[in-house]
Amino acid sequence: MFTQIETSKYGGELLSFKLNGEERIHQGAECLDENGKVYWKRHSPVLFPIVGKLKRNQTIINAKTYEMFQHGFARDLEFEPVTKLNNFHSYVLKSNKNTLARYPYNFELYTTYRIFENKLTTIYKVVNTSNTNMPFCIGGHPAFKVDAEAFKNGDYYLEFEEEEEKIHFMYLVDGLIGTDYAKNIIEDKRRISLDKNSFSNDAIIMKGMTSSNVYLKRKSTGKSVLRVDFSEFPYLGVWSKPGAPFICIEPWHGMSDSIKGSGIFAEKTSIINLDPKKSFECKYTVEFFEE
Repeated sequence: MFTQIETSKYGGELLSFKLNGEERIHQGAECLDENGKVYWKRHSPVLFPIVGKLKRNQTIINAKTYEMFQHGFARDLEFEPVTKLNNFHSYVLKSNKNTLARYPYNFELYTTYRIFENKLTTIYKVVNTSNTNMPFCIGGHPAFKVDAEAFKNGDYYLEFEEEEEKIHFMYLVDGLIGTDYAKNIIEDKRRISLDKNSFSNDAIIMKGMTSSNVYLKRKSTGKSVLRVDFSEFPYLGVWSKPGAPFICIEPWHGMSDSIKGSGIFAEKTSIINLDPKKSFECKYTVEFFEE
């Protein structure tokens, strides 16, 4: 079994994972629709210091209003390379004048990609180098390559390893979290069918999962495409674009503002509060299978 990864200092982002020469990550700007337009320019961006959207793209920190767009700024900035081996790539983003204007904390954000056989582990480490408590969210957004026609026709589905009797689905209103839960779309307590209509109201966002792992499978073959171990994350997002040849399975710490939220950053749902000079680390692992 032969695996290769490609990463970039821009966004500290994973660009490619090949299993026995076969690409398994969406190829971003290289992937065009029938009209020559890019489906989605990214591959697997890092979401920091927010996940999802803020109300009016603004938030209040220490009584001051800051502007920040969806999923934060880390994905658009240049990281510094730390280590680059065949099976281990690591980068760091350090706070600077640019970040402090949007998020008034000193930090170091490390993104690390480690491969072992057919498994890819993504590790996030956040270090609070400020002298004050630092609130933040963090999450992954990996886009996995799928067959567009099969996806459109409903051949793909998710299957949790355990029966999901406590799961809740978030209802989105213009990208913000609504006051009521969305319809529970679990079938037989374990499966979620995916097709061209699955994301008509944006992403599927879940919390309260019993499982630590979810599989992406195909009905036509009965085989697993991949498995995501999201055990260290309280939320899971799933998303794609109409007609696109990818499915994003996204482990998150945090999510969009609530439509009734205060707008104060420290009061966001599931915000992580990191003490001065302390660090926070989390990881998720994707196991890819030969189809």
